[in-house]
Amino acid sequence: MTHMFEGVGVALATPFTNNEIDFDALERHVKFLLENNTQAIIVNGTTAESPTLTDQEKEQVLETVIKLVDKRVPIIAGTGTNNTQKSIEASKRAKEIGADAVMLITPYYNKTNQRGLIKHFETIANEVKLPVVLYNVPSRTNMTIEAETVETLSHNPYIVALKDATNDFDYMEEVKKRINEDEFALYSGNDDNVVEFLSLIHI
Repeated sequence: MTHMFEGVGVALATPFTNNEIDFDALERHVKFLLENNTQAIIVNGTTAESPTLTDQEKEQVLETVIKLVDKRVPIIAGTGTNNTQKSIEASKRAKEIGADAVMLITPYYNKTNQRGLIKHFETIANEVKLPVVLYNVPSRTNMTIEAETVETLSHNPYIVALKDATNDFDYMEEVKKRINEDEFALYSGNDDNVVEFLSLIHI
């Protein structure tokens, strides 16, 4: 299996004017990204402040972006929450709208263990049957997906990538040792160290 994309995937912000989503600004932003060779677009992720958007707003944004992109690059929808069933429902809805993949953040607040993480992610992936990008950002969730857990999850046919925002290169070295990089992609979630990250994963 080849990776969903190689190169730059951009996490969209959600533009607002007077407490309403500014769809004109969103359209301009998406067109700019497409004109400048963005290889994937992530919708309703952390950068979009998705926890503060209503379900209706998230669907409207996703529908708008999918229509604008028109299959030119993959659309990855942020659908993860700390509620497994809610994440399944959001992911299925994203699939219905036309997302190419979903991104699942590590469950926050309801701290679980690594076995719980595996159950959470695999339950969603197996229900939705769409490519899944795991999102490891412990600075926001107060929990990390351990390297051994990433290895276990990488064997699920639907779980195809890890977006890493740990800023921990020893961790990434360990993850890299444990996965098949031809089948499981590693993406940087930190703009400030992307060059160092790329030098690590391409060794």
